[in-house]
Amino acid sequence: MLRGAKRRQQALTVLERLRGEYPDARTELDFRGPFQLLVATILSAQTTDVRVNMVTPALFARYPDAERLAEADPAELEQIIRSTGFFRSKAKSLIGMARALVERHGGAVPERMDDLVHLPGVGRKTANVVLGNAFGHTEGVVVDTHVGRLAIRLGFTADTDPVKVEQTLMTLIPREDWTLISHLLIFHGRRVCAARAPACERCVLADICPSAFRV
Repeated sequence: MLRGAKRRQQALTVLERLRGEYPDARTELDFRGPFQLLVATILSAQTTDVRVNMVTPALFARYPDAERLAEADPAELEQIIRSTGFFRSKAKSLIGMARALVERHGGAVPERMDDLVHLPGVGRKTANVVLGNAFGHTEGVVVDTHVGRLAIRLGFTADTDPVKVEQTLMTLIPREDWTLISHLLIFHGRRVCAARAPACERCVLADICPSAFRV
């Protein structure tokens, strides 16, 4: 693992190179507004964004807002989201989240981290996704499996705990780029730095990556 000033310089170089490589980096979940993004992010656990995007059009047509989702029949909701996996627990979380929005926030998605993480089915990662992409608030860094894997490979951290990885990245990356660095690392992880077979030969970071060609 890199240390001190060298690690911070490494992080800034990674940020700039990936910014140039993926100028369109963004969340790949389809959404219109905070409510749809919150629902889509909850559904994205243990499945792909592509799969979620296949499910959400019918889901939002049936349940367009928190009020309608709060009154959903669990069996009907489960059937709509079945292909995303873990559909029973996700349905329970979605209905609980929607009821909490109606009861505590008038049906609107709150813009504060503390309010979001107290909703059923919402942890810090999901809250960061919503805050950064629906509201433009940079409260933290989204650490999914791609971000966690690349943070280790690039020498930023040796930790596997997402909370510790997030804390490290927040010290290395300027706050205004916290949302962006997640998108960039996720794009790179999906397209080049795969878990089992990273394509180091076509990676723009290969010359500075301590794991290049030795993963």
